[in-house]
Amino acid sequence: MPEAFRGPRFVRFVNGAAVAAAPFAALALVACNGGGDDDNNGPPARAALSCAQLAGMSVPANAIGLPTTGATVTAATTVPASGTGVSAKPEYCLVSGSIAPVDQSAPKINFQIAMPTQWNNKVMMLGGGGYDGTVPVVTGNVPAGPTTQPAPLARGYAVFGSDSGHQAGALGSRDGSFGPNDEAVANFSGDALKKTRDAAVYLIDKRYAVDKPTRAYFAGGSSGGREALAVVQRWPEDWDGSIVLYPAWNAASLDLQFGRITRALAQPGAYPNQAKRKLLLDASLAACDTLDGVADGLISDVAACNARFDPATAGLNGTPLRCANGADTGDTCLSDAQIAALKVYATPITFSYALASGETQYPGFNVWGADLGIVNASLVQPTVIALSLNLLQPASPMPSTAPYFSVFWDQWIRYFVARDPNVNSLAVDPQNPGPYQARISALTAEQDVNKTDLSAFNAKGGKILMAHGTADALVSTQSTEQYYMRLRQTMGASTVGNFVRYYEIPGYGHSTSSIFNASWDSLTALENWVEKGVAPPPQTVADTTGVPGRTRPLCEYPAFPRYNGSGDVNSASSFTCTAQ
Repeated sequence: MPEAFRGPRFVRFVNGAAVAAAPFAALALVACNGGGDDDNNGPPARAALSCAQLAGMSVPANAIGLPTTGATVTAATTVPASGTGVSAKPEYCLVSGSIAPVDQSAPKINFQIAMPTQWNNKVMMLGGGGYDGTVPVVTGNVPAGPTTQPAPLARGYAVFGSDSGHQAGALGSRDGSFGPNDEAVANFSGDALKKTRDAAVYLIDKRYAVDKPTRAYFAGGSSGGREALAVVQRWPEDWDGSIVLYPAWNAASLDLQFGRITRALAQPGAYPNQAKRKLLLDASLAACDTLDGVADGLISDVAACNARFDPATAGLNGTPLRCANGADTGDTCLSDAQIAALKVYATPITFSYALASGETQYPGFNVWGADLGIVNASLVQPTVIALSLNLLQPASPMPSTAPYFSVFWDQWIRYFVARDPNVNSLAVDPQNPGPYQARISALTAEQDVNKTDLSAFNAKGGKILMAHGTADALVSTQSTEQYYMRLRQTMGASTVGNFVRYYEIPGYGHSTSSIFNASWDSLTALENWVEKGVAPPPQTVADTTGVPGRTRPLCEYPAFPRYNGSGDVNSASSFTCTAQ
């Protein structure tokens, strides 16, 4: 009969059900009364609830820090332990529930919690992706989590997440059809994070009979990375640490850049097919691969590559990348129209009107060296293709297999901005949006999560681990660089160094990559920093797909891995982080 210390009392688990251990509870009451006092004026010990007892439970609206009409547990099921090794899952209680809106025409927030029978007194919230719309897999890992270490649930965490306040349709994470409802937009933009956290902690309290978890962490990538920054900006008192991967922190400004790139790719002859994308990638590697001291299939010195590579003048194997006279002559070259569109992709959008968020631009992407969706046999490549240029040119109506960001822009304009599904998103100029300017500005105030004074989070000992792949085709790595540098400008470099680390991963794309697929034990590093005061030592990131087992030092921006001149090219020990 296993027994574990649960804050101020022991909790004993009998057949998977948690019950208060009476002798210790009685002892605690004596201690509260100063000993020997028969009045027993202290609060009675609360009994922990079994998994089955959570089913049907209500969470009162006053237990949730933002307006709702309460929450309800729709199911609570004990799931037996399964699996072996690092992939093993312990016995846990899977709780499903929903948070009811104030506006009864708004969709509810669906959430899940995985509560392990043997709890470590800590919680982990997982973020979503895109427009969300589905609950994250609460038994899964943090973004880019290591394949050699157990996931949070297996480490003993109670893990939870939500669909951010709407349920996605056929377009999945690209479905923005909830945009006409103000409460749904507010939930997606961040409010659902607080509502879900509070409902989950209330139920975790009931399950284990504790006042609050000892530690609370958040982990997310992309939109989930934006959420990971939102929670520490808006509710720093709730969180001890955040793992922030490839964050779309300035989401509305990014949407405007999506629109600019989409309109460029929609021009006649401007959309490069997969064969042309392969030419561009190969030419970029030929020009930039050795800038880090070795030809290893990765462009590590991305800043130097961006400065020197030009598809209009580059060549591959002695043949110009640009088609003769700029006309499209087939799959062996890039036309002027395609080069022009790619240069739009690689350059910033500057806003000619004021945005309520204060943003004035969104940077370009590291296009040169990125996998924009080529053909190869990797099992992850269909995801790489879908998250980049996909298979069809942007058009009106927008094809579902147009670039991910084009569908995203189309949904944002039709549902969030115009709130008219019949609007042609390609006719809206993000730099001169005309009648939509006021609405766009208002949305940036809601969706650009750009606060850079994190003093409250730092003061309580909170820590942030942030990372971004240099070859991300969906959220610009340069944008994360900007946020990190703004933090340093606002708070000072030494202060930021006390609680933030930002790393860049060469060759890693958006959430996955067949070139370098990152695996990093960020959670252990965060736990050690928060709980033991041990700042992250030099980190290593492993590749699980491109060259399985290959490692690189995880370099703090602006450093990148440079080859030492000798040693195994697939070993991190052969590289040194350098800023030059």
